[in-house]
Amino acid sequence: MAKVIVTGGAGMIGSNLVKRLIKLNYEVHVIDNLWRGKLEYLNDFETGEPVINLKNNFHEIDLSYPIPMSPIFEGTEYIIHLADIVAGIGYVFNNQSSIFRQNILINSNTIEFARKLGINGFLYAGTACSFPAELQDSFEYNLLREKDLFPANPESAYGWSKLMGIYESGLLEKETDIMVVSLLFHNVYGAPCDYSEERSQVIPSLIRKAIMYPENDFVVWGSGKQGRAFIHIDDVVNAILRGLEQGFGKGYIQVGPDFSTTIAEIAESIVEISGKDIPIKFDTSKPEGDKARAADYTLARKVLGWEPEIDLKAGLRQTYEWIEKQMNKTGSLK
Repeated sequence: MAKVIVTGGAGMIGSNLVKRLIKLNYEVHVIDNLWRGKLEYLNDFETGEPVINLKNNFHEIDLSYPIPMSPIFEGTEYIIHLADIVAGIGYVFNNQSSIFRQNILINSNTIEFARKLGINGFLYAGTACSFPAELQDSFEYNLLREKDLFPANPESAYGWSKLMGIYESGLLEKETDIMVVSLLFHNVYGAPCDYSEERSQVIPSLIRKAIMYPENDFVVWGSGKQGRAFIHIDDVVNAILRGLEQGFGKGYIQVGPDFSTTIAEIAESIVEISGKDIPIKFDTSKPEGDKARAADYTLARKVLGWEPEIDLKAGLRQTYEWIEKQMNKTGSLK
């Protein structure tokens, strides 16, 4: 039974991954500071009980500080590094320097931790936000390819910080016997997720607004013409598991669909799912980020045997139902 550490393991991606790893009989340790993650995300959907021993296998650690070595981490074979500081576009562009600084520290401390532990493999979670801004500056999207990552020119400090994580992970592989793979995720969505007004990303934000309508207007940031390659959490977890099995030593591989969906289309789908007659308003004074992006996932197909499987409409409905249930549970809907 292989021993794995998942950083950010109480977040959206991490909690889903941990549950899959447990089913595959891995020994899983989670490191998370609970900034966005929640312990309840680690509960089994059916029983409501934690899927790991929270006393022994959950470690509340702030990765922006050096990670303390402990006998409990000895024998770790793999680290899956998901932890970072990220949120919706408003938060990202209003907190660029702090996001950059925190993510650099988080990545460097985790990579140094991996070096000291002497693990077998390090899987780093990157982002499509690290691709050059000029490749995503047209509403007519081009398929992004791994070779396009350099020369570098990300639009945001977040994209730069994640790119530095790819670079430093590569140094880890060059200087040690630790094998590395970096997976560059496009726009991940699904449950559980942060749907708060301050930090939620576009899909949970729009779902919250639809649920709250007519008490609140349904306002979309930007023109709505901007597009993203949305990828469901189940497809992301599948990619990570494939990376764990056959990705090490293969560099960086992007994970996402080969088509772009506009934010206006997402908004229309959410309105349809809500069953309400909701007028969509666009606030062009707000940032909209990259205009369009999609993935040429040829490398993921060849190296990982990965293809996206979850239909976008079905994934949106599942996410809508989860958020609505949570808002009812917390008394947000009265």
